[in-house]
Amino acid sequence: MELQDKVAVITGGSGGIGKAMAVAFIEQGARGIVLADLNQQQVEATAAELGCTGLACDVTQEGDVQAVVDRTLKQYGQIDLFCSNAGAGGLGLLTDASNEVWQKQWELHVMSHVYAARAVLPAMLARGDGYLLNTASAAGLLAAMGSGPYSVSKAAAVKLAEFIAITHGDEGIKVSVLCPQGVNTAMAPKRLGDGQTDGIIEPEALAATVVETLREERFYVLPHPEVGDYVRRKGDNIDRWLHGMRRLRKSTFDND
Repeated sequence: MELQDKVAVITGGSGGIGKAMAVAFIEQGARGIVLADLNQQQVEATAAELGCTGLACDVTQEGDVQAVVDRTLKQYGQIDLFCSNAGAGGLGLLTDASNEVWQKQWELHVMSHVYAARAVLPAMLARGDGYLLNTASAAGLLAAMGSGPYSVSKAAAVKLAEFIAITHGDEGIKVSVLCPQGVNTAMAPKRLGDGQTDGIIEPEALAATVVETLREERFYVLPHPEVGDYVRRKGDNIDRWLHGMRRLRKSTFDND
């Protein structure tokens, strides 16, 4: 996909990765950008700064997501690219993460993508063209040491993106899943082993990788290219990978 003259919606768009993608898309000549985020004041301020539209939206509420899609279709006539990007950390393991944390992570990292797909696919399928970019994490392909809810929900986000690509790929729908390690945002991991073993990158560098991947219409968006090697090694020998991850976890927490 070339972004020239395209219309894109970006959730989690008031800062960090979402804002960086918006800036990159505008630089590529997108004709319409709609930012959606939970905090109305912040998203409207970012939209005013960039010269686009900002809408308040709780992506865990299907009605809010549908309202953003309806407003964008009314304003621009179509949505070429929907970036389902909103997310948040959720610490804890099986024994100490509450049911509430697990449920919130599931709603934010899985159901938000379901709601987005449900809202945008009818019009995209009618046109025979459209693109979904779902933000997951390298943790969804590998693991984040300190967070079961985050790792598991992000893994489900990857699987959902795969399912959409399988189900609708022959109907003109393209799908990519964004799986970074550490990015210099409010969610940046603070220690080795929590997803930043290959370094923290700037949101602008991530956005450049997104643009390149969309142009080539590849499924994985890997701002840290090393992640692709790790996934291949995991697939080659899962038992060896699990053993290595246990060693990494032990060394990580022993050094705390």
